[in-house]
Amino acid sequence: MSELVDGLVPDPYAFDPTAPLRASGNLRRRQLVSRMLVLGAVAAAVIAVASLLLVTYGVASHGASALSFAFVFHNASGFAGGGIAAELVGTAAIVVVGALIAVPVGILIAIYLSEFAGPRSRLGQGVRVMLDLMQGLPTIIVGLFVFGLLVNHHHTSGFAGAVALSIVMLPLIARSSYEVLRLVPGGLRDAADALGVARWRSVLGVILPAALPGIVTGVILALARAAGETAPLLLCSDVFNAGQTTINVFGVGMPNIPILILESSEQASPQGLDRAWGAAFALLGLILLANIGARMLLARSRKRLGT
Repeated sequence: MSELVDGLVPDPYAFDPTAPLRASGNLRRRQLVSRMLVLGAVAAAVIAVASLLLVTYGVASHGASALSFAFVFHNASGFAGGGIAAELVGTAAIVVVGALIAVPVGILIAIYLSEFAGPRSRLGQGVRVMLDLMQGLPTIIVGLFVFGLLVNHHHTSGFAGAVALSIVMLPLIARSSYEVLRLVPGGLRDAADALGVARWRSVLGVILPAALPGIVTGVILALARAAGETAPLLLCSDVFNAGQTTINVFGVGMPNIPILILESSEQASPQGLDRAWGAAFALLGLILLANIGARMLLARSRKRLGT
């Protein structure tokens, strides 16, 4: 029989802190679920990396043979011959003009959300929701909108394509800049406030310089994303002279890599398909280099901010 303590029978189910820990059925079930989730995450990562390697290998194996100095630095000749110099210059011009539109607006939105909009600001919450919606917006819809705004009853142009790409880049730049600005230590803001520095001056002189590498990283990633977009350019800048290099974004059409790949791949001749693979390989290489450089800048920025 159990001993009585103060006239009470001890509860055999009471917690005893001195008793050894024993695995229960719930613990074993949680461990099993944890292992399954870890395996699922690892499998998803392996599938993602394998898909990237397969795509890269497929494009490289088909396009490496077409890539040469003349292919990169000479213009097209005929329907399927020549190089892609005009398209490279045109793509760069369209992306740069789009960045000139999207970068200032995106950074200003990020500054407002991180420095001026309070956590309960309805306007700030609405802006965040709109950025999330824009980030998931199909690019063909963006292209159709810009087509009705700038191309319909006029002509296709590099500027129309740049406006479409700026809409694609805007939420990426704003979101990435916002996250980087949040990583800036709050002590810098408190120190500026303690010295009586105006908020706008502390933002320009203290917070932005500290977050600049991370902001540049986000901009580079947005540029890489925009450089490979085809749907907006298909509606806004699909008619051009592939044999003429131009930087006039307001002219009738502007050569660009995505549309060249689409048109060359639809040709019946093997030369056109080889040209499409070569252009795809060149574009993929530029995008991969931009992404690798952006990741390196991001790691450097986080190390600098101590996060």
